[in-house]
Amino acid sequence: MNLPDLERQLAFLKEIDRLKSIVRLTPLIDRSRRENSAEHSWHLAMYALVLAEHAAGTVDVLRVVKMLLIHDIVEIDAGDVPFHVPATHEGQAERERLAAERLFGLLPDAQAAEFRELWFEFEAAQSDDAKFAKALDRFQPMLHNAATEGGTWVECEVTLEQVESRCRPPIERGSPTLWTVAAQLAEEHFRGASQES
Repeated sequence: MNLPDLERQLAFLKEIDRLKSIVRLTPLIDRSRRENSAEHSWHLAMYALVLAEHAAGTVDVLRVVKMLLIHDIVEIDAGDVPFHVPATHEGQAERERLAAERLFGLLPDAQAAEFRELWFEFEAAQSDDAKFAKALDRFQPMLHNAATEGGTWVECEVTLEQVESRCRPPIERGSPTLWTVAAQLAEEHFRGASQES
């Protein structure tokens, strides 16, 4: 066993514990609190295992799960930028790239390279695996918002048109089936909200 490599792996695992402290806007479905980024990543990994048959292309579920487990680790350094608050997005891509270099660089070289490559692949969303992973990353908050009477849609004063323009392209590219479901949930929420006002 290579002890220096093990020490680097353990240092990385200790460092990523901080992901549990990154609080997202998305509420838990029971509305008791907001989810953290570690919970979000775990939940998305489960989405990949459960929903893989609905991917638009042929996907390697293990690769998708890996992408989803590491995709938000960069938030330890870069923070979570709320999707429906575009004014906060400026400079985030560069902050996340630097975070990926630092955080994955804690690992032994081969693992660091693998994790970086998976993270960049997820961000580029060109492969079938990455398209599906991105679709799930957009789909899960939509499901939470629909299940919590609008969740962040209401909090951030988002319109149905904004939801569709921001979420449809990545979800539909990765899973047209999931977009059909997401669109229906959003339409039902916004139709109900307009009837109440």
